[in-house]
Amino acid sequence: MDFLTAKNSQGVVGVPTGAPRTPREVISYLRTTTAIRDRCQDVFNIVEAGKSDYFELDLSQLGKVADYVIEVMREEYPDLNVPFHSRWRHFEVSGISRISRIDQIMAKATPLQKAATKYDLAIVSVLLDAGAGEKWSYHEHDTGLILKRSEGLAVATLQMFIDGTFSSNPHQPLQVDASKLISLTLQELARGFQATLENSSENPPKQPLQNTSENLTENPLVGIDGRLKLLQKLGSALAASPNLFGQDNPRPGNLVSYLQNQVTNNQLEATTVLQAVLEGFSSIWSGRLDLDGINLGDIWYHPAVIDDGLVPFHKLSQWLTYSLLEPLEELGIKIIGLESLTGLPEYRNGGLFIDLGLIKPKYPEILQQSHSVASAVIVEWRALTVILLDIIATTIRTQLNMDSQQLPLVKILQGGTWTAGRKIAAKLRKNGIPPIDIESDGTVF
Repeated sequence: MDFLTAKNSQGVVGVPTGAPRTPREVISYLRTTTAIRDRCQDVFNIVEAGKSDYFELDLSQLGKVADYVIEVMREEYPDLNVPFHSRWRHFEVSGISRISRIDQIMAKATPLQKAATKYDLAIVSVLLDAGAGEKWSYHEHDTGLILKRSEGLAVATLQMFIDGTFSSNPHQPLQVDASKLISLTLQELARGFQATLENSSENPPKQPLQNTSENLTENPLVGIDGRLKLLQKLGSALAASPNLFGQDNPRPGNLVSYLQNQVTNNQLEATTVLQAVLEGFSSIWSGRLDLDGINLGDIWYHPAVIDDGLVPFHKLSQWLTYSLLEPLEELGIKIIGLESLTGLPEYRNGGLFIDLGLIKPKYPEILQQSHSVASAVIVEWRALTVILLDIIATTIRTQLNMDSQQLPLVKILQGGTWTAGRKIAAKLRKNGIPPIDIESDGTVF
């Protein structure tokens, strides 16, 4: 049998292949949404056939889950005019239009400059959006709000962006550039997030940093070291790809100009944006499988999957892609092929399916123990989530008498499954924690 050799920080993993292929051909395939659905369907079929060691499916619960999601969707958006599931929604928490501050500052900028600025913000904010943990919160001084999880991370990164934390040019604070990211320190990042650093490997001060709430004495942010490394690697990736990010002052925002050149008849495929994201940012992920010297990113090994056993998700990359579409639309570009992108395999969507009985763990320890993101348990849970999101989307559209153009998956996620997953988690568990405990390094969820 032929084998490809994938490596990670724990060593070498030999994965069998069904037919001889070059590593570059495998990588090209694994970076497609077709591969995500193909491989996740393989896992789904194994579970549906009762051959999984971890989960079983109860598809009789589909109707109940769809009803619950529709109920939540109507509560959030009574007219069913649902926006995209993207980072921009988190900046609007509590009904406050925070992005208007940037619009005001850039009132005299060109549309392209505004779009590039929004790309800078969205990219760095999404990459910092992994699970914050239940103990962390952010005190927004302008409003007095105490924000947690994704919304807290979003507002914190927005304030850091406005303060020029990610810019090396004091005269151009509203930018993210390679030079600053590479030199960014843990203390700067922790200060922006108002995070205490007792558990950091870099032995920072024991006392909370400035800008924290008056009553805050301990505010740990899960995976803050990993977040810093991610940004530093992002800086290096920007400098290494001038075709995507510019030669003289490499910035994430320069990706707008690259994508403009891919537009045909004023239309751009959503997967073209994803491919640019995967090409530009593949090198930033730490501790991942490596094939032929190429970092595979959000791709993991599951022993029961036929062929090479590799299951791609590209969750943060797709979340980022969804978040990059709106600035393009503001430039008058029509985004097509939205349905080619997949649902996001993260703990809110996946938690919804466990909490409502669509996915059932085979033994109680799955819900009682913590699991690595590389474990077969988590890979399987995420794969089931991808396929079930497609299935539930079809069920919801049928019940609402809408099609995929009227209600694409990106809106069902927002309306929607992610919101419903958070709501049911809050109802069932203290602090709304997910049903399965994941050992996060700050770069996956």
